[in-house]
Amino acid sequence: MAEMSNYLENVLINGTLRGTTYTAPAAVYVALFTSDPTDAGTGTECSGGGYARQTVTFASPSNGATVNSAAVEFPQATTNWGTIGWLGLYDAATSGNLLYHTALTTAKTIDTGDIFKFAASSISVTLS
Repeated sequence: MAEMSNYLENVLINGTLRGTTYTAPAAVYVALFTSDPTDAGTGTECSGGGYARQTVTFASPSNGATVNSAAVEFPQATTNWGTIGWLGLYDAATSGNLLYHTALTTAKTIDTGDIFKFAASSISVTLS
């Protein structure tokens, strides 16, 4: 995943080329989407039915890439969440700023009773 949001592109340019301070988030959260969040963060995020963004941690980068260092498991769906086709990384548990986004390799329909999980090392961020 290297699709940066417009927000992140702007803060990185400001921080690296214009001397503007950027404070990294205290935690990063994975969000699930039923439509493409795009760089502008305009997709449809799941909501209701027990859905909540989940925290994710990343390993130290190597050669401009990192992966999640532990599994990320969402709560059991209490209603149908729809077909999840994208993920986004945010700087807050609710609202906040989209940092990165990407399409899933395979979309997954989440019905009542299902649990959505990312295995360790399955979410990657690469800057090139």
